[in-house]
Amino acid sequence: MDIALALTIGIAAFTGLGGIALLAGDRHARLTGRALEAALLACLGLAIAALVQLITAGPVTSELLVWQHLGLSVRLDAVSLPVTILVSFVGWVVLRYSRTYLGDEPRRAHFKAWLSFTLASVLLFALSGNLLQLVLFWIATSLCLHKLLLFYPDRAAARRAARKKYITARIADVALLGSAALLFWVYGTGDIAAILDSARGGESGTAIRFAVFGLALAAVIKSAQFPLHGWLTEVMEAPTPVSALLHAGVINAGGFLLIRFADVLLLSPAIMAGLVMIGGFTAVFGGLVMLTQPAVKTSLAWSTVAQMGFMIMQCGLALFPLAMLHIIAHSLYKAHSFLASGGAVERIAALRRPGPVAIPGAKAVTGAFLAALAIYVAIGFAFRFQDTSPQSIALGAILIFGIAYLLAQGLAGAAPVPLMRRMVVYSLAASLGYFALHHVADALLLGPLPATPAPGPLEWVLMILAVVSFGLVAIAQSMFPLWAYHPAAAGLRVHLSNGLYANALFDRMLGGWTLKRSR
Repeated sequence: MDIALALTIGIAAFTGLGGIALLAGDRHARLTGRALEAALLACLGLAIAALVQLITAGPVTSELLVWQHLGLSVRLDAVSLPVTILVSFVGWVVLRYSRTYLGDEPRRAHFKAWLSFTLASVLLFALSGNLLQLVLFWIATSLCLHKLLLFYPDRAAARRAARKKYITARIADVALLGSAALLFWVYGTGDIAAILDSARGGESGTAIRFAVFGLALAAVIKSAQFPLHGWLTEVMEAPTPVSALLHAGVINAGGFLLIRFADVLLLSPAIMAGLVMIGGFTAVFGGLVMLTQPAVKTSLAWSTVAQMGFMIMQCGLALFPLAMLHIIAHSLYKAHSFLASGGAVERIAALRRPGPVAIPGAKAVTGAFLAALAIYVAIGFAFRFQDTSPQSIALGAILIFGIAYLLAQGLAGAAPVPLMRRMVVYSLAASLGYFALHHVADALLLGPLPATPAPGPLEWVLMILAVVSFGLVAIAQSMFPLWAYHPAAAGLRVHLSNGLYANALFDRMLGGWTLKRSR
């Protein structure tokens, strides 16, 4: 049997089991839950088999039920299969976790059914071989997720967050639908592979620029970019497995959309520059607000806002292989963070502080940044980063600021020697890991994804601005314990902890504080 057909049948069977779980109810929740886990595990196995076929036989689009290249078709390539494997694995973990987390919770069968529908929609979206399927399952993912966000319909905060998510998602749907229609009209086909082949090396026109604008708008809304990010920080009222699935999977749909249409995106450098500005600002903004959040899950949510901004910025810089690597790494990290958040709080609360907290001063921070820069240059030349694009070098400089933060903790005056040694080891390992993974991502994905073009004057300005901005944020984060409670910083801390009130303004616009009960 064709592997694409087998994978599609597997996803259909998984969806059917979700329907059975919905009809069977809580009485048979344990049995249907185990069946759903087994079916998704089978989909994971089929996706891995498809990856092996991709390595041996190359990419392929299987048209299963199409007319005029529109309908149901499966695209197996280096973009779709890593995401399919990722979603299947994370989804299986979330389903398995839900079995214990929900226990005897009423409506647990309802929860697992809609969780399976959401996962199936994400899988069919990632595997889309044509525009119609892509748009339909983009919308289906959002609608199914809406049911999960309202699992506790009596909670006003959950209804408010779900309503904001619903409204912003519909704007993204319209943008993507309009973009898909323009792409079909310009290229005369709904086949995504054919569109990408035509766009590679093609010329840009007004219709293409509008199509790229629609793709970019849909992506930034879906990935919770400023100022439409507020719903993502408020969905904590849903069960923890929903947060894990959302932050580790569904939220990446915007980035995946940009990566999937990378060749089309390159036809409009101005819109890509806009993505750099929006993503860069959101990343800096989310990172600063995250520092002021006292609750673990809220801090993780703001971390996701920042990470999605960084991913959008990577796409704007045409670093598409690194953006794909970012999706995979962030998804695995964030799924673990949410699912382990409760236990982490308990373990930290049980610890006894062994002594004074090591707070890095200006001298330690300066030394840490100089040491991080030296590590970056040394390892970079070992990996021949002089042959890489300026965009990649700028991104590496931004990421090395995280290394500087680690080193600053070890170089703090009160830090014990073992801590200093551990931070140095972590810093070297992180630097080596970044450059190694960078080269692996380029080796695997350059070809299926376009190479990064030479930057123009505007791109140079944006890169310099991004490096300087992220450097200042890294310095602020390193010295946060010193200035966080200073009277001069108290007002700024309050404003940042409230997200500069952008979300409150959005609430006012939508009348979000006067919601009626959803049924």
